[in-house]
This record gives sequence, structure tokens and C-alpha cells, in this order.
Amino acid sequence: MYYYGIDPLYLMLVVPAILLTLIAQMLVKGTFSKYSRVPSSSGLTASEAARKILDHFGLFGVQIERVSGSLTDHYDPRSNVLRLSDSVYNSNSVAAIAVAIHECGHAMQKHKRYAPLVLRSTLVPIANLGSSAGPWLLFLGFLLSFNALIDIGILLFAGAVLFYIITLPVEFNASRRALKMLKETGVFQGPEVYMGGKVLTAAAMTYVASALVALGSLIRYIIIARNRRD
Repeated sequence: MYYYGIDPLYLMLVVPAILLTLIAQMLVKGTFSKYSRVPSSSGLTASEAARKILDHFGLFGVQIERVSGSLTDHYDPRSNVLRLSDSVYNSNSVAAIAVAIHECGHAMQKHKRYAPLVLRSTLVPIANLGSSAGPWLLFLGFLLSFNALIDIGILLFAGAVLFYIITLPVEFNASRRALKMLKETGVFQGPEVYMGGKVLTAAAMTYVASALVALGSLIRYIIIARNRRD
């Protein structure tokens, strides 16, 4: 399977997904930068737009906080806090508002008990354990030729991969909710909806790429384990 130290499985299954991840990241940065120069007709900042939309839909208990970094925006369902990054919080651009309202989409998912979000939340401990311990157990299993350890490592890593896969419908649904809320409340008008959709679509591609990297790695581990036993 190996020629001149090159793993063909890695080249076939993982490298293309990693390249897609890099492309997706560049696409996100480029799209966000482009529409960061377009001010929203509403005149609201991203934090103001988020507060308006949360209140409009009765989510008064969701707090909004500022968090350091760029595009580090996220919704924490445990503390019911929506955190907006430095590049988003006080910006009135179409891009910043789209990102902020995407996180409002996650808050709405929690409010509606959206099933994939509930499932993803329950998988967090498994995903953390699988992504950290799984590869180490696989390494030790391959090193010691210990099949039981390999099987445990693959099983744990599969839990992390499942988390990545479940994340896809959660993120796409949050984006759909965001665009719907933006139109319904009038925060975005006319072409702003299209521009906001471009920002959210670019961001979604990073989740697709991450899922493909994880899935490719899992398939590679399974094939290597099977070939060793044969």
C-alpha cells in the first residue's frame, strides 16, 4: 500500500477534503469581506438586529455578548447566550448581520426543540472523546497489533464523525431560518436577502468540508484495519 513513504489512501480520501476545506475557508473570508463593505439599509448593527429579531420571536431570555476574534460567532445553548465576534458585533454590514442572525437561527432551533440540534447536543461528549482519544487508540492499536484497541479507536472516532454529519442539517436549517427571519422582520430588503444568502452558503461549505475530512479519515482507518487483518 505504501510507495516511497506515501499513503495512497490518505491521498485519495483525506487530501481532497483538506483542499476543499482550504478553498471553503478562502471562500468564506472572501465573501464576508465583500459584503462587509455593503451597509444594511436598516441601519442596524449586527447586535441590534439580533436583539430585534430575538425579541420579535419571543426569545427574550437569549443574551447577546461580545467575544474576541474574527468570525468566532456562536450560540451557546447551555447558557442561552449568543456571542458575536469583534468583526460582527458593531458592524452594520449585510455580512455581519447575516452571520449574527444565523446564530439567532440556532437559538430558535433550541426554542423549537429542533431534533437534529438536540441529537447534536447529546453527542458533544462522545465527539470530544472520539476526536481526542480515538486516533491515539488507533495509533497504539496499529503499533501493538492489538485488534481490540483498533476497534475501540474506530468506534470512538466514528462517534466524532457522526457529530460532524449531524452538524450539517443543523447549520443549513439555521441559515434557512435566518433568511426567513430577516425577511419577515424587514431587517433585510430586496437584494440584501440574496447577499446574505451568499454569505451563509459560503459559511456552510466549511462544515461540509470538515465532515468530508472526518469521513475520509474514518474510511481510511477502516480500510487499513481490514487490510492488516487480511
